[in-house]
Amino acid sequence: MALDNIFGIAGSALNAQTVRMNTTASNLANAGSVAGTDKDAFRAKRTTFKTIMEQQLGSSETNNKGGVKIAAITDDPKTISRMSDPGNPSADKDGYVYLSNVNEMSEMVEMMAAARSYQNNVEVVNTARQLMMRTLDIIKS
Repeated sequence: MALDNIFGIAGSALNAQTVRMNTTASNLANAGSVAGTDKDAFRAKRTTFKTIMEQQLGSSETNNKGGVKIAAITDDPKTISRMSDPGNPSADKDGYVYLSNVNEMSEMVEMMAAARSYQNNVEVVNTARQLMMRTLDIIKS
């Protein structure tokens, strides 16, 4: 596997984890928001990844490239809860406001997992770079 493939795969993973962390940060920022209807309430966003695998079959090239990309960012299907708050300007005619379906604890776990995945891919890039530098040092000797 060529080094540019390693950098490309790790780079695509870094981009995907960045989107995942940004989505989680958006969820946390909107965790306390309320709306006047169930339809308008903030729903947590979830990222879905898709692997990228290209193989040239039937040709003399054995160049395998891969990576990951964002397949979709979808709304979390968890139910929206409502709370009685007749004094709230966003309340509906019955005095209810609708809360977001964001669970702060699970969002923090998601953020930590994304950060660790990001860190692992940074280590892949650093290791590949170090191996490349050592190879150049050996060639120079």
